[in-house]
Amino acid sequence: MAGKNDLPSAFGDYQSEIYTRGMVQGSLPPLTTDPNKLRLQAKKAMREDAYNYIAGGAGEGATMDANRLAFRQWKIVPRVMRPNAPRDLKVTLFGERYDSPVLMAPVGGQEVYHKEKDIGTAAACAELNVPFIMSTVATSSIQEVAAASGDSPRWFQLYWPTDDEITASILKRVKAAGFKVLVITVDTARIAWRPADLDTAFIPFITGLGNTLVFADPVFRRKFAERSNGATPEEAPVEASSYWLGEAFSGDSYPWERLDVIKKHWDGPIVLKGIQHPDDAVLAVQHGVSGIVVSNHGGRQVDGAVGSLEMLPEIVEAVGDKITVLFDSGIRTAPISSKPWLLGLRLYWLAAL
Repeated sequence: MAGKNDLPSAFGDYQSEIYTRGMVQGSLPPLTTDPNKLRLQAKKAMREDAYNYIAGGAGEGATMDANRLAFRQWKIVPRVMRPNAPRDLKVTLFGERYDSPVLMAPVGGQEVYHKEKDIGTAAACAELNVPFIMSTVATSSIQEVAAASGDSPRWFQLYWPTDDEITASILKRVKAAGFKVLVITVDTARIAWRPADLDTAFIPFITGLGNTLVFADPVFRRKFAERSNGATPEEAPVEASSYWLGEAFSGDSYPWERLDVIKKHWDGPIVLKGIQHPDDAVLAVQHGVSGIVVSNHGGRQVDGAVGSLEMLPEIVEAVGDKITVLFDSGIRTAPISSKPWLLGLRLYWLAAL
């Protein structure tokens, strides 16, 4: 992994370095620069069920297609012979200064994809000064991710349990580990119907993979012991996983007023991930959250939904500068990533290509 001193001083210099190293030293890039080929390389390197889980979508994949199509419908009209220097991609977000407007989206079950798990991703983000957003269903512990992140800012994504006592305990532990921003996923009341996962009968959380954080939680452990004749999650991982999945993906749709429960236990910025309608964006403002993520979970939750970029202009217009608006779903290349900016966005995050 490259260190900070090995990174180009400007993002555009990377292209020059590739050509120079190739022509002078005969070396090629370690990975393809084509996102379509990158997906194929990942597919060859991974188990079929693991690849399907990270790359697949809900239903027939119509929402995933809509995300990509939405970007293609907006066309860039270049201008020429205009001032373009100095170029500065630095942004300030919730009081922190970052080198670019890119954040690392929460990705669960990372042990399935690579042996370094969340620790490796968090360390890479720290080197690049990119905020790492730890998933509730991470396969590394809170302490491991905090150590890998060092002094770099780190955020935490919450799958919101039905039990307020478990929620409070998780937030207390996360805050103690130095996580500054809370991202609540609001579009995943239940795990979606995903044929690629169903056909391989694969969901990592059933046997405990991705439940590292909650299995270590003292309140969860106590409550599980009370309902399982004193057993621990380690002794009965399937039963403990079933209990947790019922908490995190109960199917319940919480009312907006329930955000007051979160605010009792979290005094930092709160961001709601999964906003697709302007009215919901306005409600987020009214209920005092710090930010929203215009996202459809990358097409992994609702099949046949609108592409995220289609809704971005309406949402930005509805909330103005009253709240921080972030974006994900459908970003694959640098030219594409400029389009949300041109539609009024100032920050976005990346997960799977």
